[in-house]
Amino acid sequence: MYCGTKTANLCTKCVLWLYFMSWFFSTGWTCSAAPQQFPAAQIDAGQGMVVMTDKNSNAFFLSGSSWSKLGSVPLKHVSVGPPGIWGVDRQNEVYKFVATDFVPTRGLELKQVDAGGQGQIVGVTISDSIHCLNANRASSIKELMNWNTMSGLLIYYSCAPTGCWGVNSEEQIYFMVNLCLQPVWNRIGGAAISVEVGSDRNVFVVNRDGQLFERTGISGQVPQGTGWKKIEMSVKIKHASYDLGYLWLVSETGFIVKCTK
Repeated sequence: MYCGTKTANLCTKCVLWLYFMSWFFSTGWTCSAAPQQFPAAQIDAGQGMVVMTDKNSNAFFLSGSSWSKLGSVPLKHVSVGPPGIWGVDRQNEVYKFVATDFVPTRGLELKQVDAGGQGQIVGVTISDSIHCLNANRASSIKELMNWNTMSGLLIYYSCAPTGCWGVNSEEQIYFMVNLCLQPVWNRIGGAAISVEVGSDRNVFVVNRDGQLFERTGISGQVPQGTGWKKIEMSVKIKHASYDLGYLWLVSETGFIVKCTK
């Protein structure tokens, strides 16, 4: 099909529809095409909100059935949770959303942040060092933030009130309970390049091949769970996030899907 100026929108809708029809789900998840802001790069859900960045470093939040621009600062990664909305730009500067826009914070440069903890903010630097901002500091409106440095090295870090999960450069997966205290990391079997944990303990990882896995056997007595269950799909997944019963996915090509059990 030729896509000229008049038919560009129609062509885009047709391509997205055909693309979504190629997805294959076989593990009890019911999925549908979510509102699109194509091409999506990363997505995060928390506190009943969903935020995302696209491949042009624009940040958005989901409002009803459409995406609305979130602030004016170009961001490569954005996260939402009890401490609010935080993000990092391509220069690894950290931002906090205040009132109507993102404002810069001084004190540390991070390549990824997560706002899913119990009021805390966690993140990793370009050298993979691990850092945490306690709840009192995270709620402050001061520009200068004093981060705690934690032991260990990670390339991706995600927290919930029940504990934190991380992945290192060797694709090893770790779990720990103490949020902003010096962590005692527990090695978890498996390999991944990113991990996300929801507020209700649900954990999902994506591996280097774009495969998606859900952690099984998680309980109050066994917070780290007991195994992994693959969620079969016919396309590669780039990013996943979970909140309030909904699993949000971004495919390798930037398509957004919403799933529930």
